[in-house]
Formats: sequence, structure tokens, C-alpha cells
Amino acid sequence: MLTGSETQSQAAPAAAHAAELSVIIPCYNERGNVGPMVAQLAAALGGIAWEAIFVDDDSPDGTSDVARAIAVTDPRVRCIRRIGRRGLSSAVIEGILSSSAKYFAVIDGDRQHDETRLPEMLRMLREDGADVVVASRFADGGDAAGLSSAWRYRLSTVGISLVHKLLPVKLTDPMSGFFAGRRDLFEQTAPSLTGQGFKILLDYLLSTKTPPVVREIGATFRPRVEGESKLSILVIVQFGALLLDKLFHGMVPLRFMSFAGVGFVGLIIHYLVLMLSLSSGITFGLAQTGATLVAMLTNFQLNNAITYRDMKLKGSRLWRGLVEFMLVCGIGAAANIGIARMLYYQNDGVIWPGLLGAAIGLVWNYAVSSTLVWRARRR
Repeated sequence: MLTGSETQSQAAPAAAHAAELSVIIPCYNERGNVGPMVAQLAAALGGIAWEAIFVDDDSPDGTSDVARAIAVTDPRVRCIRRIGRRGLSSAVIEGILSSSAKYFAVIDGDRQHDETRLPEMLRMLREDGADVVVASRFADGGDAAGLSSAWRYRLSTVGISLVHKLLPVKLTDPMSGFFAGRRDLFEQTAPSLTGQGFKILLDYLLSTKTPPVVREIGATFRPRVEGESKLSILVIVQFGALLLDKLFHGMVPLRFMSFAGVGFVGLIIHYLVLMLSLSSGITFGLAQTGATLVAMLTNFQLNNAITYRDMKLKGSRLWRGLVEFMLVCGIGAAANIGIARMLYYQNDGVIWPGLLGAAIGLVWNYAVSSTLVWRARRR
């Protein structure tokens, strides 16, 4: 039987080989890339104590199953399977905070980033006094050939030009998803991160209390081999929301800005439906009721897909949430319709009371959504 001191002495060799570098790999539907990624990291990081942390957003293709199967025989590999939580930025944050290594690196799970640059990035953190090292597609020695189209290339360059107006440091590729840094600095900054969207590096650099020492290194952005690109209109919307959040220094919550944007779309739809109904001879009360219902349904769907994407309702939960949303928001809708109708007839039939009523309903809907419908589903 082992004594306490004998147990500690046997555990010491394992502690001596603790990882110096944690490679954080956010992934969704990357089953075919997990095995090759581990093999590539092993080849690139010879002589370095490293670990790979796959952070999987409950991929339906079984990404986490593959990562765990590898972890059974390779202790350098770990997997965090997230259920009910979505998003690249929040996945990266969770992965870094789960690590105890002195340094971390973030790399996409699709193998488009050049993992052979990791040793040099680590050296720059160790020896050059860098707080963050960014693998740039646009620095000397870099290559953006992996951007799948001229549209994606243009989108990336436009985004970079916008970001340069806000960044405290100058970078050729602040939109890069491939970077390394000191874990202690990241932990200090973590409470200030929005955790929304896909541009975690941008969020990180705009959230540090003092400008970090940042270095760049040229890197090739390879064409995708397995899986599908995650670029969508939602990514663009989240990028714009992130810039607004940092522009206002977090004074206006990112989720509220998203909700307000969705609400603006709802107001437009409400107005169009209202005008169409009135032009068809429908009384104002009925027209306002129909426009309100259509706007509420639209707002619910868009908020579920965008504003509350990280706690998105699906299946039976979606229908339950919709029913709850409609029932509780019916109170706001009743006030909306009553106030709008009264003002409409007091002001000789002008349309602005309808919009005012819709705005009142929007404020109520936000309060209900934030405190009851989606929050209840997150628990």
C-alpha cells in the first residue's frame, strides 16, 4: 500500500511533463479533421510539451467522439463537448480557461492554418517579450490563398480596414483566427470579453486594459480539405455588433444591440403590413393587430437565430418558447394596440401612432425575452 509521500513522489514525473503550450481547437462538424490535426500537431511540436483541447459545440457528425477516441491512447488530447452553448469565441474562451499551460495557441479545426508556425510563435512569446503573436495571412511570408473566393478576400480586407480605426495596435491581419498568447494575460482580460461571434482575437485585443505587446508572423492560409466553411450572413452581423460594442466601450450590451436590430426589422415589417392592411380597407384596430402579430412572429424567429443563438430553441422547446413568448408578450401587444388606436383617432388618422405602439411592444418584448423565454431555457 502506498503512503501519501510515495503517492506524491510517483506523481512528480507527470507534473514535470505538464504542457507548456495548450493548443485550443474550436470545432463544429470537423470529424474528418480531428485525426489529421493531432498528427500534424505531433509532427510540428516535437520537443515541446503540448496538449490539444478540442472544444466541440455538440457537433451532430460526432466530432467529439473522434477526439475522445484519440484521447484514450494519447493523453495530450482532451475534448470539451458543449451542450446548449454555441459560438467560436465562447468556445475559445472556455478552452483557454480550462488549461493550466503557461502559453496557449488558437487554431481552427479545419486545418487551413499552418501549424508548422507554432514553434516560432511559442519562441516569440518565450524570448521576444511578446504578449500575443498573430499568424498573419498578409505579413511577409504569409499567403491568403485559402480564402475560397474573391468575395471572401474582399470581405476580409474591408473588415481589416474597419478594425484598424479601433485597434490600439497596428496589425496586418487583426481578423486572424490563428494566434498565440500568455494565459495569465488572457485570464485577466476574460471578464471583459463579449464572447460573441467568431473574431475572438479582435475581441481580445480591444478588451485588454493596456495595449499588449503584439508580434506578427507570416503564415499560409490553406484551402479547406474536409468539412464546410462556417462563413454566413450571421458571421457578418456578429462582426458588426462586436465593433459597435467596442466602439461604445460595452456601455450598451451586445445582446441588446442585436435585439434592437431585429426590432428595427420588425418595425419595418410591422409598418408594411399595417399600410397594406389599411389600403385594403381593414379597420385600423384589426390592421394594427395583424401587423403586431406578424412582427412578433418575425422578431421571435430572428432573435432565436441571431440574438439568442447561443441558447437557441429547437424542436419542442422552440414551440413551447414561441407559445410563451406570444402569451406573455400579448400583454405588451394589448397595450401597443390600445395606445396606438387611441392616438390614431386623436390625430386625424396619421400613421405614427402605429409605429409608437410597436416601439412600446418592442421594449416589453425585450424585457420578457431576456428574463423569461430564452433565459429559462438556458438553465
